[in-house]
Amino acid sequence: MKSTEILGAYKSLWSNRSLPIEENPEHTLRNAVEKELKDEMTHPRLRKTPHQKFISSVKRIVASSIEDQLKIKLIEYHLSILEELENETNRGGSL
Repeated sequence: MKSTEILGAYKSLWSNRSLPIEENPEHTLRNAVEKELKDEMTHPRLRKTPHQKFISSVKRIVASSIEDQLKIKLIEYHLSILEELENETNRGGSL
């Protein structure tokens, strides 16, 4: 499945959010999901943990009207980004 299809499905989840499109759809998708899991669109004092945001994201994806294959790909993609963020934190980085 192409990253442009996954990006299109991701964009359909957020009808009121602008998504700056970069040259590469994979980079656009990665940056958007990472920003979502880090809860960067929320005031710092109100931010949720990446795990809490992951759960919210999965619920949003499951409740959407996109096709099941894209739902699975989006959830897998979110999970891979969450794991990368955890590894970064375990190496001494910060979220």
